[in-house]
Amino acid sequence: MKNISLNIDKVAGFVSKETIAAYAPQVKACIETLENGTGKGNDFLGWLHLPSSITAEHLTDLQETAQVLRENCEVVIVAGIGGSYLGARAIIEALSNSFQWLQEKKNAPTIIYAGHNIGEDYLFELTEFLKDKKFGVINISKSGTTTETALAFRLLKKQCEDQRGKEMAKKVIVAITDAKKGAARVTADKEGYKSFIIPDNVGGRFSVLTPVGLLPIAVAGYDIIKLVEGARTMEALCSNPDTPFAENPAAVYAATRNALYQDGKKIEILVNFQPKLHYVSEWWKQLYGESEGKENKGIFPASVDFSTDLHSMGQWIQEGERTIFETVISVEKPNHKLEVPSDEANLDGLNFLAGKRVDEVNKMAELGTQLAHVDGGVPNMRLIVPELNEFYLGEIIYFFEIGCGISGYILGVNPFNQPGVEAYKKNMFALLNKPGYEEESKAIQARL
Repeated sequence: MKNISLNIDKVAGFVSKETIAAYAPQVKACIETLENGTGKGNDFLGWLHLPSSITAEHLTDLQETAQVLRENCEVVIVAGIGGSYLGARAIIEALSNSFQWLQEKKNAPTIIYAGHNIGEDYLFELTEFLKDKKFGVINISKSGTTTETALAFRLLKKQCEDQRGKEMAKKVIVAITDAKKGAARVTADKEGYKSFIIPDNVGGRFSVLTPVGLLPIAVAGYDIIKLVEGARTMEALCSNPDTPFAENPAAVYAATRNALYQDGKKIEILVNFQPKLHYVSEWWKQLYGESEGKENKGIFPASVDFSTDLHSMGQWIQEGERTIFETVISVEKPNHKLEVPSDEANLDGLNFLAGKRVDEVNKMAELGTQLAHVDGGVPNMRLIVPELNEFYLGEIIYFFEIGCGISGYILGVNPFNQPGVEAYKKNMFALLNKPGYEEESKAIQARL
């Protein structure tokens, strides 16, 4: 079986391959630092060998719990924010039928997401939608006090108990939380919910391969064994300091993006030509933004869905400020086949495409765009994915995770903390007069 691979040929006109190769000793040192746990944030390295440490028993437990939800729910709400929902959503939407919502017969519950915003209309409309539904909840929170998720879970818990009764609610609410402490742990123990543990040494944005991601993915009907297998394959290749630099795609990716950054390319745009990958981009943006954006440093992570965004962002990318580079996720083989029909009138002028597969048209749009952007001064990397399935998505997840760890260490920051995220929370709590924030409330009121 082929693996995902990285092509950097379209970067050579901007930074040489020799410049990139010169990063090899530094990259090796970064991988050794990760392996030895001697770098910044070393108490959050549980993700590094997570794929190879997942047991068959653990996967069976997740699958059996998923089956309980599948048998008793039409809808399952995944309540979480940031890494507590983005990873699962990325995988589920990459594998799902784009029009599953409209299908009367489904082989799995509909997965809906909550706890990732505080929109009153969103939550009202969700609770209205659920009024005649047999629904369950996967509540994902280490602390149980994250405002967005805790607020959503409070609403959903009450509605589930009111609609389905306490005993059924106990059966269809699952907690993924801390092993011993926190409000979500106390609630789970008190109510008797089935629960899974978020490891203390795995941060949210690196948690896809913990129950945080694996349980929702299994509920949606996808093969978590193959997902983990793909991640294990990348772990064996990319986390080994002795893997030659040129054979380690994550090492080459980390080195290339840092070489471009030093050359003045401050923005990385993750590109896909497959709309199912939209939430892979959203997960990637959090992973790299939260990991690298520190100490007034960091490549700004952005994303586009092509060819849709070629009709909006395409102009800026082609001719705007030359501070950008692109990483294109290129899927070689679609899962379905559809040919362009011939039309006798040919009013749209597309008969020259008759008999061609739609994917061939898409591939030529991808190649044409890459050539145009490179000609316009935008370096391009290409992450080649044989097809969209659980195995290759597992490879993608681990590739980007370890690439992020290496890249953050090259940059000189701690890739595993997020101190800046707390600033808005402190202000919000002060404005809401949360107990314990009296002094902050006075200070903020004086500024308004």
